[in-house]
Amino acid sequence: MTVCLSDPQSVWSLGAPLGEGPVWVERDAALWFVDIKSHRVHRFDPASGDKRSWDAPAQVGFCLPTDSGQFIAGLQTGLALFDPATGDFTPIVDPEPDMPGNRLNDGVVDGHGRLWFGTMDDGEAADTGYWYRLDGNACIKAAGPVSITNGPALCPESRTIYTVDTLGGHVYASDVQPDGTLANTRLFTSIPNDEGYPDGPCVDAEGCVWISLYNGWGVRRYSPAGELLEVVKFPVSAITKIAFGGPDLKTVFATTAAKHLDAAGRAAQPLAGDLFSFRVGVPGLQGTTIKGF
Repeated sequence: MTVCLSDPQSVWSLGAPLGEGPVWVERDAALWFVDIKSHRVHRFDPASGDKRSWDAPAQVGFCLPTDSGQFIAGLQTGLALFDPATGDFTPIVDPEPDMPGNRLNDGVVDGHGRLWFGTMDDGEAADTGYWYRLDGNACIKAAGPVSITNGPALCPESRTIYTVDTLGGHVYASDVQPDGTLANTRLFTSIPNDEGYPDGPCVDAEGCVWISLYNGWGVRRYSPAGELLEVVKFPVSAITKIAFGGPDLKTVFATTAAKHLDAAGRAAQPLAGDLFSFRVGVPGLQGTTIKGF
């Protein structure tokens, strides 16, 4: 069955060097995402077309909603509480104060309101990246090391977590134990580098895993068993992550990147770095917020 119902279309012409971290925030019916290299947080309201942006104090990998109406942002300097009303970023905790060459890259909120996130080598070479779970104000190391972490993403019941080793081309699945520790880590799928580098993952209501491809010109949908079901082609080469949104959670939003392109590449891909959307027949998962903040 083909799930994709329309071709991806640009909905915000940004030309972002490194768009990332899209998340549908149901309380304000808007998509939030970031541009890591431009130190920007963006908000897009598809109903009104309203577009807003905030400056971050450092590279920002994600911006995820909390119970209080604020957000937790993953900065190069650590986790920070972000208040859109004032634009203020208040530091919470730095998971790696002894690793200034690392930055935070991608994150997700599970069904229990817990924040999971990854770090990576900002030079995209050294195996210094780890995945963490935020427990109170403490960052608990969950998996790694790899050079570029992406994800995590979680199955509908938050019992399985998917982590992506981007440079290695591997996607792993692990069981989430009641105490938040991971067990039974196994290979979910591998993607050869000449087909694109697996980037941000996302899971739909059927438990299928969507993997965005950097330098792969598309997004792939896999069954929970790791079988490739569908490929959605894009007019740009670097898709970084998708998120399901809209009133029925059947509009897919996708962030993309332009930083890998030279002048000729930008001319050939004028939409690189834009925010895209397309329609699907299977919805995403209901959004959750980070508890305790």
